[in-house]
Amino acid sequence: MQVSEFRDALGPALCAALETKGYDTLTAVQQAVLDPALAGRDLRITSQTGSGKTLAIGFVLRPWVEGLERGHKPRALIVCPTRELALQSQAELQWLYAPLDVRVVATTGGAGYRDELRAVVLDEADRMLDLGFREELESILKQVPKERSTHLVSATFSRGVRVLADRVQRDPAHVEGTRLGAANSDIDHVIHLIEPRATVDAIVNLLLAKPDTQTLIFARTRASVASLAELLAAAGFSVATLSGELDQNARNRALAAFKAKQLSVLVATDVAARGIDVQDIARVIHAEPPRDADSYTHRSGRTGRAGKRGVSSLLVTPAGIVQATRLLRMANVPHRVEPIPSADSIRRDRDRRVLETLTREPAEDESEAGSADNDKRLLALAQQVLSSAEPARAVARLLARARAGGATEPREIRPPMPPARPLPMRSRGREDMARGPMRPHQRDRGAYGAEREHDRDRGPAPREYEPRARPQGQVEQGFTRFHVTWGERQGAAPHRLLAMLCKRGGVHGKDIGAINVQENFSWVDVASAVAPGFAQAVAKPDPREPRVRVSPDRGPTPPAARPKAPNERPKVPAERPKVPNERPSGDKPLRRSDKSLRQRAADRHR
Repeated sequence: MQVSEFRDALGPALCAALETKGYDTLTAVQQAVLDPALAGRDLRITSQTGSGKTLAIGFVLRPWVEGLERGHKPRALIVCPTRELALQSQAELQWLYAPLDVRVVATTGGAGYRDELRAVVLDEADRMLDLGFREELESILKQVPKERSTHLVSATFSRGVRVLADRVQRDPAHVEGTRLGAANSDIDHVIHLIEPRATVDAIVNLLLAKPDTQTLIFARTRASVASLAELLAAAGFSVATLSGELDQNARNRALAAFKAKQLSVLVATDVAARGIDVQDIARVIHAEPPRDADSYTHRSGRTGRAGKRGVSSLLVTPAGIVQATRLLRMANVPHRVEPIPSADSIRRDRDRRVLETLTREPAEDESEAGSADNDKRLLALAQQVLSSAEPARAVARLLARARAGGATEPREIRPPMPPARPLPMRSRGREDMARGPMRPHQRDRGAYGAEREHDRDRGPAPREYEPRARPQGQVEQGFTRFHVTWGERQGAAPHRLLAMLCKRGGVHGKDIGAINVQENFSWVDVASAVAPGFAQAVAKPDPREPRVRVSPDRGPTPPAARPKAPNERPKVPAERPKVPNERPSGDKPLRRSDKSLRQRAADRHR
């Protein structure tokens, strides 16, 4: 409905702020909180992500803050689970309350309030309980007056939140912007089946398929976020990270650059799932599936905001398809299964875009001075190229240079192998039947080889860099082997080695072949064409990793033979004391009585 229809409920000041900002309609949740029947009641506001709950909070708090004078004690406190969400709420309410001359301040990093508070809003209440802030919430609620209004806001309401709400609210009213658990119809949910170690390759192709859009990638741990961002940066993408290990200034800079479209990719942990409000995020990629349906709802809700379409891509191995399907069913979202875009399709689309860019008609709003179509020098140069002996070859070189400006070449993606199914009962032997039915993780190991438990916690790694079982002296044709003084015991993993070698050696991921991680060192195959320059680059010690040295592999070194002393006799193996009544090894097996005699004889011998 139009903003003008709610002028009496909003007041002239808020209507002016909304019109200045370009808002001409209100969302369902914003309309719902303006119902006159809710005046003076504690509210439990539920609505899907991206539906405008922050402004709805501002509408609810207007009677508490309108008409305040400068220097007045705080009248409202909004408690958020993350710093990003607190800053986002501050920014939204700041422009909304600007005509009222109301000051909105965000305090983070453990700062507290000591002054009188009359309204408390728990924003994303379920997330605060999930993150273990129950004690902090209890402490805050003890400091505020008993005569107050308490509102809770979230896209999902867990049982723990309902218990908290029943204890701290009086005469509560449930306000639904969208039906609780209803899916956002502006988001397409897609499952992409991939091989266990093809995560980075899949992400690269998804990014290349939509090169001019912004993408948010989620991983579970800080280590996975850092590793994935480092690999994508090595591939040529403009990427930043957002996780709990960064200080607040770094987090603010990363988020500001992403909002300003200076970055095309942001890799984050779940800490950012409820604090990012960027309307132009076209795709969310779950590099690692979330642990529960609520987390998936808040992750995927970062796209499809403000009426814009978005895609939520869930990367799943065949062994995890059942769990992923159950997760989406619990999140109450329809989904489809699609393959990762192939390298050929990405190249065709890129060629089409280049051709359209070169042959399109100039736009009406293009400036005369800045348009290449009106640059006489460039037009004259183009005429010279076309009048040359081989204009097609010259144009091909220009096209190759234009495409070289892209992030990286697309990756060849193999369709994943289906997990091995258990044999029918009639085909299984007694030993198999005694062990019981095969479990998903057992089938996965049968299809893809042994997978260690701790490898899965080290974050995604590209498929073609998976260690391949190969003797030390056997090197793939066209590659040169290097020795790295960094092994599994020191925390080395294929994806970490890849990122480190690309950075130190000045090479691309496609120049790295097999990576074989041993206990205290590793072997790495580098394309022979770049091996000399790579060897020269890695020979310089890195002050950040002084103990990690990379050098050409010289092959196994046999142990040096000890010089033989003069008149040294050859060592003769000591004979085992003969046990009485012991039979020769070639005799028939002893009978039970003979074994008993032998045992007693051995005891006497001891």
